Amino acid sequence: MGLAASAGGLDALIHVISALPADFAAPLLVLLHLDPHHRSWLSEILDRRAALTVEPAREGERMVAGRVYVAPPGRHLVVRPDGLLGFSDCERVHFVRPSADLLFQSLGEVCGSGAIAVVLTGTGRDGADGVLAIKRHGGTVIAQDEASSAFFSMPAAAFKTGAVDQVLPLDGIAPALVELTRVA
Repeated sequence: MGLAASAGGLDALIHVISALPADFAAPLLVLLHLDPHHRSWLSEILDRRAALTVEPAREGERMVAGRVYVAPPGRHLVVRPDGLLGFSDCERVHFVRPSADLLFQSLGEVCGSGAIAVVLTGTGRDGADGVLAIKRHGGTVIAQDEASSAFFSMPAAAFKTGAVDQVLPLDGIAPALVELTRVA
């Protein structure tokens, strides 16, 4: 499961991740567009507020249910074909690195119908191509609604693809994820 955010995303990520129960049945891959020239405290901030264990993603790591893996600034986080986490330093996608598009595309390819993508508040259109890949592989896509988004560009771009299954207020995203992982 991948969650992506940009502008206004810290609050949105805290809101969603802190609402997930300790026995959450899936791993979460999280990316936030951050300045790569400054140390990120995102893992520590989320870990203090979550019932789940939150840690920086590591190259070659196997994903574990109930754990949150945070993409480092300036590196694309992907799921490798062998199911392990990987990084890429390839060009920026839509002017950003890490890219939700690359994360979601790799997640769709590896996890197929079990893939879930969540596009949270942010500017730009990162994630729109990735949600198409999630749908192409039979996965599920959720986008944050306009009323609860600090910036609606990313969720709107995802919605305009026609690949979004649910548009939810921020308060509805964690319960939807719990329900989706119960079904899966």
